[in-house]
Parts: sequence; structure tokens; C-alpha cells
Amino acid sequence: MRAEREAEPALPEDVTGRELDAEARGALRGLSAQNALTVSRHLVMAGRLVDEDPEAAWQHARAAQRRAGRIGMVREAAGIAAYRAGHFDAALAELRTARRLTGDPTHLPIMADCERGLGRPERALELAASAEARELDEGGRVEMLIVAAGARRDLGQTEAAVVALQGPELQMRERAKPWQPRLWYAYADVLSEMGRAREARQWFERAADADHLGETDADERLAEMDGIRFFDDVESAEDHVERSDGGERSSAPQHPRGDA
Repeated sequence: MRAEREAEPALPEDVTGRELDAEARGALRGLSAQNALTVSRHLVMAGRLVDEDPEAAWQHARAAQRRAGRIGMVREAAGIAAYRAGHFDAALAELRTARRLTGDPTHLPIMADCERGLGRPERALELAASAEARELDEGGRVEMLIVAAGARRDLGQTEAAVVALQGPELQMRERAKPWQPRLWYAYADVLSEMGRAREARQWFERAADADHLGETDADERLAEMDGIRFFDDVESAEDHVERSDGGERSSAPQHPRGDA
């Protein structure tokens, strides 16, 4: 008896599947027309939701994976969605399969970070030192460097984490590379942990100035260094306002914000 297909999340009518780029659509050509259309629509929804609702994105990516599990691009999408939703075991399984299907090492840094998420920093470091990691492009190598430094911190090796990040990629250039704000932020973060606040501020400032896509919260970290506190909404800010002995509100600035 054939197993009943697991229920799939609903697909909005305005999602056609044509929103996928041509390369992704081409990867689905081996499927029937109707199945390719459904897979495309689920992948579009996974991409739309991955930032605002990672769990919902994962459900859409899982639906696509169940329909097209032999296609590397689909397994990659499922792995990334699982990672963003915090399902690290599932993410590793999907990305390992994608690696076997495509031979592409691009997602090795995510796989290493999944090992960290599962409490296995030693395995993250092994992956960072692997021959496959040497196949990464410049941006991928920097991402792996950041993950490896995080694994060192997980192991309590803070000094080693600082040293690991002090390569040529850290140096200022006439125009920042796309990956440099994240690298500078990671370096500032570990310096801050070590109590080297002045140096940390310099690198947070560099990250904030170059982070035009908002990939880090460097601006907020700098504000916190200046004594500015952030809250999720106005009510929580009101709840945390401190009063002086005379009943006056504290003069320390309070900046409510939405979820990052």
C-alpha cells in the first residue's frame, strides 16, 4: 500500500513559480510539468518566508524536497531553510545530500555552523580544515573563517578565535568586499568578549559603515556601548524605564525597535 503524501502548506494564488530564476527552473525540467510547477511555487514561498517566518519557509521547502528529492538545487534550498529554522540535523542531512548530487562546496560553512548548533564545535573545525573547504571561493573561505572562530569560542579558546580572524581578509581596502562587514563584526564581537572595548568599537564602526545590506546589528552594538538600550516595542520600553528617587524618569535615552 502506497504511503499517503504528507499534507503540504497552502500556496497563495499569486505565486506562479515563474518567480524562480531561469537556472532554478531549468533544474526542474526532468519533472512532470504539474509537479515542476508545484515545486517551483513551494520554493518561491520558502524564499519569501525565510526571513520573516523560517519555520513556515522550512515547511514549504520540505514539500518541494518530498516532490523533487533527487534534484540538488531543491535539497540545497531545503537545507538552507532548515538551517534558518534551527533544524540543524535536518539541514546537515539535506546539504550533505546536495553536496553529493552537485559536487558544489558552497554550503560547507553552513554545514560547519550546523555542527556548532548541535554542540559539536570540534566537528565544525574539522570541516573548516578539510580539503573540500579549500575549494571555496573567497567569500566562502571568509564565511568558514567566521564559523571556525565561533567554534573556537565555543571551546573557550577566545585568543585562538582572535588570531584566526587576523588574516589578510581583515585589512581595510579602498572598497569593502561584500563579506567584510560580517568579518569585521565577528572580530569586534570577540574583542568585546575579551574586554577590549576600544578596539571592538573601532571594528564595530567599520562594520556599521560598510554594512549597507543590514546583515549585522553593528549599529545597535555601538549604541549599547554608548548606554542606549533597545526594546522590542514601546510598551516594553515603558516597563523598563527606571525612575530616580524623586519619581522622575531616567534621562537615559530609550529607543524602541521592531524585531531584527
